[in-house]
Amino acid sequence: MTHLLHLDSSMRTEGSRSRKLSAHFADAWRAANPGGTVTYRDLAADPLPHLDQDAFLANVLAPEDRTPAQQAARELTETVVDELLAADEVVVGMPLYNFSAPTTFKAWSDRIVVPGLTIGEGGGLLGRVRITFTTARGGGYGPGTPREGWDHRAPWLLHALTAVGITDVRFIETELTLARESPAMAPLDLGAAEDKSLADAYAAIDALFAERSAAA
Repeated sequence: MTHLLHLDSSMRTEGSRSRKLSAHFADAWRAANPGGTVTYRDLAADPLPHLDQDAFLANVLAPEDRTPAQQAARELTETVVDELLAADEVVVGMPLYNFSAPTTFKAWSDRIVVPGLTIGEGGGLLGRVRITFTTARGGGYGPGTPREGWDHRAPWLLHALTAVGITDVRFIETELTLARESPAMAPLDLGAAEDKSLADAYAAIDALFAERSAAA
C-alpha cells in the first residue's frame, strides 16, 4: 500500500499559499492512489523541539546508557523517523522566512538524520522516497530580479536530503504572495502577477499527476 507523508510549516493558517498548494498535492495524490494512506503533521501548530544535546546523544548512546531525558528524546525521534520510513512520497508546504526555511522544518530535518535508522554504513537509506516542496515567497526572486539567489531553501535542501539518501526532490513554487498585503509592494500593482504565479503552481501539480497517470 502506498503512503504519503504530508507536512506543513507555515505559521499562517488562513491565506497560506504553501498550505493550499500542499493540500492540492495531497488531494491529487489521493485521487491517483485510491488505496493509499496519508499521515499529516503540522510543524507550525505542533512544533518539534529543536535538536539539543539530549536528542543528539540519544542517537549515539546505547539504550541502557541513556538518561530518562535522552530516552524521551529518542522516542520522539523514532516517531518522526517512523513516519518518514513508512512513506513512499512526501509533500511539504514551505514558506520563505528571512531567505530560508522555517525553523520548524529545520527541527524536523534534524530529527530524521539518524545513524542506523536513516543512514547506514554506505550512506542514506531513503533513496526510494520522493519529496515535493510546495513553496511560497512574498516577493520576487526570479532571474533578473534584485533578489535573485536570495532564496536559500533549495540549495540547502538538495544537499541536506542527500544525507538520508533522498535525491528525487522537486520544487513547485509560487511568489509575490505579499503583492496585495505589503504596503511597500501594493503600489507596484503586482496582483495579477501574483495570481498567475499561484495558478501556474496549481497547474504544475496537476501536470505532474497527469504525467504519472499517462506513464502508468
